[in-house]
Amino acid sequence: MRTWQKPARPQVTPSPNIWHWPELFETENRAQDSTGALWQALRKRCDWAGLDVVDIGCGDGFHLPLFAATAGTVIGIEPHPPLAERARGRLAGIPGADIRVALAQQLPLADASVDLVHARTAYFFGPGCEPGLAEAERVLRPGGMIAIVDLDASRPPYGDWMRADAPQIDPAAVESFFLRHDFDSVSVDTLWRFDDRETLEAVLGIEFSAKVATRAARETPGCTIQVGYRLRTRRKPTGLLRA
Repeated sequence: MRTWQKPARPQVTPSPNIWHWPELFETENRAQDSTGALWQALRKRCDWAGLDVVDIGCGDGFHLPLFAATAGTVIGIEPHPPLAERARGRLAGIPGADIRVALAQQLPLADASVDLVHARTAYFFGPGCEPGLAEAERVLRPGGMIAIVDLDASRPPYGDWMRADAPQIDPAAVESFFLRHDFDSVSVDTLWRFDDRETLEAVLGIEFSAKVATRAARETPGCTIQVGYRLRTRRKPTGLLRA
């Protein structure tokens, strides 16, 4: 006789930086995209004013207040409870904002309940993220959009350091994956700006191995780093499509 077994819960891959150094990662977040280029590109693709937004892998909620300033509602999804608790503290007193501890593959949201699914350097890294893509499609309303922001491993200097630490990263394969899944992708150039060299080198130390972090510091003059991103977007159809 076959007995029912509860499906195994998907494994969560620990974040190598924010899980262990949340305060330093806060400093890194403040340094990133100092010109606002990513936000401008994202708003051009999907202005979330008045819309219902979900941020997958929101960490400690750093980006949520900016969404909440104009969105109708904002929900942060974070699998690591300590980070989710920090996010709740950040959003205290902000109406229409909520944090839920969950996985990208198992969103605690109703079908067709949000207008924008946003993920920034979290989970959606290419092959293997299909379950999360399916969940994003499920919770989006017709005409809604999924927007994935990720570091561009093909763009120097930051991409060179990424591949030195993780040679298995294949930017061409990642690009091909998202193309097959009908995403439009654009490059966005940003500038990370730090207050001092000590902070810059400390951030490099939580992003890379000691050897690569030393190389990155040596190759970085001053207190800024040019970093390339890929913004990938896909809109959910509003009508029937051919199979």
